[in-house]
Amino acid sequence: MNKTLLALAIALALPAAQPAFAADAPAATADAAAAEPADAATTLQAVEVNARLDRARNQLSPNIGASQYVIDSEAIERLPLGDATPLNQILLQAPGVVQDSYGQLHVRGDHADLQYRINGVIIPESISGFGQTLDPDIIERVQLLTGALPAQYGYRTAGVVDITTESGAHRHRDAGDADGDDRNFGGKISLLTGSFGTLQSDLSLHGSSDRWSYFATFEYAQSDIGIENPTPAYNAIHDRTNQVKGFGYFSYLLNDDTRLSFMAGVSNGRFRIPNNPHQEPAYTLAGVDAFDSAGLDERQREVTRFGVASLQGHFGITDYQVSLGERYTSIDYHPDPVGDLIFNGVAGRIHRANRADTLQADFATPLGASHTLRYGLYASSEHPVSDSTSRVFPADADGNQTGNVPITIVDNSQRINAKTWGLYLQDEWAIGDRLTLNYGLRADKVDAYVSEGQISPRLGFVYQLSDATALHVGYARYFTPPPTELISLTDIALFQGTTNQLPTEVNAETRSERSHYFDVGLTHKLDAHWTLGLDAYYRKVRNLLDEGQFGAALIFSPFNYDRGRIRGVEFTANYANGNLNGYFNLSSSRAMGREVVTGQYNFDQDELDYIASHWVHLDHDQRLTGSGGVSYDWNGTKLGVDFLYGSGLRRDFANSAHLPQYWQVNLSAARDFDLPAVGKTNVRLALINATDKIYQLRDGSGIGVGAPQYGPRAGAYLGLSKSF
Repeated sequence: MNKTLLALAIALALPAAQPAFAADAPAATADAAAAEPADAATTLQAVEVNARLDRARNQLSPNIGASQYVIDSEAIERLPLGDATPLNQILLQAPGVVQDSYGQLHVRGDHADLQYRINGVIIPESISGFGQTLDPDIIERVQLLTGALPAQYGYRTAGVVDITTESGAHRHRDAGDADGDDRNFGGKISLLTGSFGTLQSDLSLHGSSDRWSYFATFEYAQSDIGIENPTPAYNAIHDRTNQVKGFGYFSYLLNDDTRLSFMAGVSNGRFRIPNNPHQEPAYTLAGVDAFDSAGLDERQREVTRFGVASLQGHFGITDYQVSLGERYTSIDYHPDPVGDLIFNGVAGRIHRANRADTLQADFATPLGASHTLRYGLYASSEHPVSDSTSRVFPADADGNQTGNVPITIVDNSQRINAKTWGLYLQDEWAIGDRLTLNYGLRADKVDAYVSEGQISPRLGFVYQLSDATALHVGYARYFTPPPTELISLTDIALFQGTTNQLPTEVNAETRSERSHYFDVGLTHKLDAHWTLGLDAYYRKVRNLLDEGQFGAALIFSPFNYDRGRIRGVEFTANYANGNLNGYFNLSSSRAMGREVVTGQYNFDQDELDYIASHWVHLDHDQRLTGSGGVSYDWNGTKLGVDFLYGSGLRRDFANSAHLPQYWQVNLSAARDFDLPAVGKTNVRLALINATDKIYQLRDGSGIGVGAPQYGPRAGAYLGLSKSF
């Protein structure tokens, strides 16, 4: 851990060393103490203190001026696969979220650019996309924040995925006891099996003892559709995946006003990259007369692990949380040493890794009855690594192969220390009973491949037009550095005169994106059951960041358009009436860019020339996106149906066309059964893509699109879960 960050964290945490007991702290009466054992009274008090500290932690984050979409654990359970649903699939149920290949998500026209927070702590995203490394079983509640965010949110601003986890420090209701009990230990074991060789097992444990509490999950999964099929066939070729995930949250009450916690997570995934048969060889290799593309053996391993220690509580009237964390992420791509040469002209073994040490401190201080001052800082020190060893053929100036004996080229990047600092100050001002204003500034500085910074004003308000209708309006100036873990310092000269020479020799350093973001939205509670929402946004951008897959490895590289403009409208509807629940989202979006100004070496010259004089759609731009679902509890049997709709991502030269529209409908039924020797067990049956709709997410064309990708074919799955 960086010594400077550690010293600063200690200094910030010092006020907490002086115990401060709130005036309203719960106190056990003499009668209560006599009525129950001492350990039970201690456990009950610990539960109350943890709950109060949870509320205090929530006070650190304002909930105004931005668009919010909340999905709690009950809503996750209503999805076809329940809490076995991957996190990226859960987020697809929110408005403005577009699905892409490799499990990627795009929110409001951005390429990824998602920030993940767990219990208020920023977790730096992994190379492979953090949404796929978390086990959804940890989620008590997930909130997607978009739009004009308050000043405390920086860096990744397309959407903030704010996850509240289980903690173990609460009452656990026994399924067979209507009154519940105060057990301090419990858990759940789950199994999911079904089509495409799917097998997924989960174990979760939670509990508390005196001032300790904990929650942990463990998951193992295997499947024959680890990556989207590049063909429309029902079964993919060479697409096996094995994945292991784990997460733990542990907390200890130092006193009634201070809690020390630690959370850690790990994900280790191995993927075989699926093959597209009947491809024509493009190069000749000495000693090899023929090679079937269906027999390619390309593999990729993705590892992410993180740990965060947090001190949280309050001193005087100020709530605080100070966190020190570390995240390591890596990707290793192993090519087919023969097949990649024959079909691609290069067989490169690629290693990408990044270690990030982070410090985050957030404070909230009420100033009278009308103001809440929030302030804090974030700092990170990252150490990215990008190494490759490639075998290529010699070639002439036009890229034509001149020899069939490969040569080896080593391209290892220079190691750097990328540093990021950020400070924010904001005030939440309650003006009367109906109007709340949030205004503030944040200052950011990045010193990595380039050195940049910005001071960004933020302004947002919520006006309660009536008891049923609320209006929010916001403006944000954003500063978005490129993802350090994805940048590779490619030495263009090394590959000149080979079959892996780059289309152009121009290579400017990737820059930070700067934008003006405007957002306005209205929510209206139609009656006791219906809630409607309408939101519109517009973003004007300089140095628009985008990402593309420019090689065989499933790794994305960032580049900049000189200018960008993004706009859209979202409609949401939610219904709840007893046993019946439903939701519907429909979004329209346009994301355009003009003139590629960094990473030009990945583009052909004719495409660069066209984009320099024309506004083009971003490759992830999708005009219409929809999602929705209905669930009904019929005498204990929970029935559900949900759908995804997309008008199609971009394709062809300079993203000038789009793929056909598609629908995907999923069905489910779940019920509790008393099984012999097992007891109460939840049994779930799910049909994914129940109509077996064949649709493409990608067709292999467009800017930075590596290969064709098809959506999932119809699959049937059986899930069993047992709580204890």
